[in-house]
Amino acid sequence: RPPLSTMSSLLSPLLFGAVSVAAALHAPVRPAILPARSHTAAVNMMADRTPLMAGNWKMNTVLDEAVALAKAVAAASEKADGVDVAVCVPYPFIVPVKEALAGSKVGLGAQDCYYEESGAYTAAVSTSMLKSVGCDYVLAGHSERRAIFGDTDEDINKKVLKILAEGLKCILCIGELKEERESGETFSVCDTQLTKGLAGVSEAQLKDIVIAYEPVWAIGTGLTATPELAQETHEYVRKWFSENYSPAAAEAMIIQYGGSVKDSNVDDLMACPDIDGALVGGASLEAAGFGRIINFEKK
Repeated sequence: RPPLSTMSSLLSPLLFGAVSVAAALHAPVRPAILPARSHTAAVNMMADRTPLMAGNWKMNTVLDEAVALAKAVAAASEKADGVDVAVCVPYPFIVPVKEALAGSKVGLGAQDCYYEESGAYTAAVSTSMLKSVGCDYVLAGHSERRAIFGDTDEDINKKVLKILAEGLKCILCIGELKEERESGETFSVCDTQLTKGLAGVSEAQLKDIVIAYEPVWAIGTGLTATPELAQETHEYVRKWFSENYSPAAAEAMIIQYGGSVKDSNVDDLMACPDIDGALVGGASLEAAGFGRIINFEKK
């Protein structure tokens, strides 16, 4: 069997939406989504990792919609044996969504936080506030926070440390831009974001860390990495933890894939050995589709 890097280089990204099959067949070959240039062997251990399917609602829904969606997700999760589920909702809806999720297995997450405890920081939300209203998870480093709001790796590291200190679970988002993928910098970008984002995080604290690998070129674009491309980067991330922490830490780490995850591609993605769930954007806003993602078919 050829190595994943060889397989990856033979495959083009999947196109969704308005792109027809005919157009795809006649389109010129582009180096838009190249595999990363180097390849790292997988950690040769087995682990019993529970997948985490998390919906990131972003700046969507109003109150009635949020509550109805939360109830639908709670119902869909009842059948999802061996899978953890969470929703990361807009700040105004955390309390009513928490109430809608009562008695279910679905965890509640916030989409960001500020790293200061309190003070004159207008519009900022602290981790203690989030904990007090029942949050379990907090996202840090999402590409939209990096690109639109200017969060630096140093800012993100402060948030990661504050989330952990509060006793919450942190979903740390990493991933490369399209031009970084094309120039073969995927692994370098992930290394930098992991190194800086996790600075000061001990191995013992890793139990409260989830990594979400989200290639930025695939978020909301209709493009998604093929399972082979996604697996290649997830394998690198797991090896990073082996080299920077320990093989045991690497095998225990939950590494989600994010980037146009849909009910139509989740089964193939979840068949990859180093993909431990998904951070789902747009598709998490549709109850039936997200329910299918939660209840993916194991291959």
